[in-house]
Amino acid sequence: MDTQMKKGILEMCILFRLKDESLYGYELMKSVRQVFPDVYEGSVYTILRRLKTAGYTCVTQKESATGPTRKYYGITSQGSDYLRKSINEWRAVVQGVTQLGIEL
Repeated sequence: MDTQMKKGILEMCILFRLKDESLYGYELMKSVRQVFPDVYEGSVYTILRRLKTAGYTCVTQKESATGPTRKYYGITSQGSDYLRKSINEWRAVVQGVTQLGIEL
């Protein structure tokens, strides 16, 4: 898959996973890699940093009973707006591809 396309899809998937609950980085990485096994761990963390810089996520630190303090990522209202926009754009792309007769 094209790198730019994958980046956009991964951003959307990560934000979608955060829409209902805050998760720590490793949880997000595991869920992404279940669907996209060729995604490197570092790529997920790079996307998480980019989403935070853009204001789409926020980070809180919480103590862990089993190890060091964890960074939990949550979606911001700006991130929710961006997610809705991304999903609408994705649906438009899928609809266009389908109209061309390409079966998905």
